[in-house]
Amino acid sequence: MDDLVATPKETKKAIEQGIRQALLELGSATKAEISGKLSISFPTISKFLARMEESGEIMTLGLGESSGGRRAIRYSYNPEYRLGLALFLEKEETQYMIFDSRGETKEKGRTSTSLTKDAGSLAEQAGKILSKYPNIGSIAIGVPGAVRLGRIVLIPDYPQLQNVDLKGDFEQRFGIPVVVENDMNAAVLGYSRIRFPVHEQRRQTLVYLYFGQNGPGAGMLINGEVVRGSTYFSGEVSFVPLHDDRNFGQAMFDVRGPGGIRHLSEATIDSVSRLVASLAAILNPHEIVFGEDEVTNRQLRRIALGSADYIPEAHLPKLSLSDRDDDYLTGLRELGLDLLMEGATINN
Repeated sequence: MDDLVATPKETKKAIEQGIRQALLELGSATKAEISGKLSISFPTISKFLARMEESGEIMTLGLGESSGGRRAIRYSYNPEYRLGLALFLEKEETQYMIFDSRGETKEKGRTSTSLTKDAGSLAEQAGKILSKYPNIGSIAIGVPGAVRLGRIVLIPDYPQLQNVDLKGDFEQRFGIPVVVENDMNAAVLGYSRIRFPVHEQRRQTLVYLYFGQNGPGAGMLINGEVVRGSTYFSGEVSFVPLHDDRNFGQAMFDVRGPGGIRHLSEATIDSVSRLVASLAAILNPHEIVFGEDEVTNRQLRRIALGSADYIPEAHLPKLSLSDRDDDYLTGLRELGLDLLMEGATINN
């Protein structure tokens, strides 16, 4: 395989990623089918498949049906070759999910580790999960704060995590590629992947609003792409100055009711309605989503009516409720799967 060794590293990664995606999409395929799908020569595909089979990343399924000539060997991807870990950090606990390369859940649970701890304590809890699943090949972490390239750049309620390079810290500790994302960016990504087929996701402009344990926040997709902004501050709607004397975060302060549903007064309904109208005027989204543990259907109807006081009703988006935790974990899973498909590695 001398010519394979000579292949540039980035080209190798692109070919391997293409083979992974093709086999997961098709279920199984022959060398000729993969070669045709990727527009890569048959000899090159043969060499890459041989190496990936030797490592256990792909498996042979025996001979396929004959089309008149010699029957060809069929290959499939081994979804257990590398697993992903999704962690989302909240005030009181950490939720996690283990998933395989098809995105299927292997384990889901909660731990007592919370955002009140430092990065070392968070890593210690992650290490316990990793010891149980030594073939984890990616980690996706969600935090309720602004994140720039894996570093937490704004998380006011947890000063011990302010400016912490969580991505760099975890990668150094575990030697596994890591992605760190804002909680609502992950949630809006997950919502899009759950609700829309692939061919429609690129057409969607969505906003996901959450009042949260740590203050309001939003995740935004424009034409299917997560919006982070020039300083990774997008979605920090707490700071939007909707009133003469208060921003949105101050207007929504301490309005949580029993059972997790907020007692939204007429004043807070008006504040949410103003924000919806503002988002409609600036982004003109197809849909604005709220967490179903925070807003009732009746409150949603009141918000819709209130928003129409500020902007023509024809331009208002659809208002929806969804399971925020499920959307959040799904978004983190998608980010982790991207790392698995890339075959990213860390050289410590």
